[in-house]
Order: sequence, then structure tokens, then C-alpha cells
Amino acid sequence: MERATIQDWTTSRVLTGVDHERAVKYQIYRDSGKIYQDIRELDDAPIHTLELPDGMKLDRSSYEVLLRYVLMDVVAA
Repeated sequence: MERATIQDWTTSRVLTGVDHERAVKYQIYRDSGKIYQDIRELDDAPIHTLELPDGMKLDRSSYEVLLRYVLMDVVAA
């Protein structure tokens, strides 16, 4: 199965603490039947790729919640 874009690159500013935010971009795509959220710095440096559970259909606001979770809990740890 080929890679298919679900949501093209989207720039977002994520609050990661009081008076602190991080500007990043992310893309949602399907590859080999699995769905991923690829998170990168604005200069395209990779931050993290999150595999979403099977059958998870989300809207843009849900992807933003996952983005904040990854930046605050996964990357910061």
C-alpha cells in the first residue's frame, strides 16, 4: 500500500508551559494500513512520529491535542 496524506503539513504553536510555546509543523498520513502523525521543527528537523491506533478517525482539533501531548510528555521526558 502506498503512502497517502490525510492532512497535509500544518503549522501550529503549542503551549508547553506558562508563557512558553513551541512552533512546529505536523502531517497526518497513512502508510501500509497504519495512520501516523509526523511532527517536525519548522526547519523540517524530525521531532517525533506517533502511530495512531487502528480505526482512529480524528478531526483537526484532536490532532492538535495529540501534538501537545507528544511535545509535553513524550519529547520532554
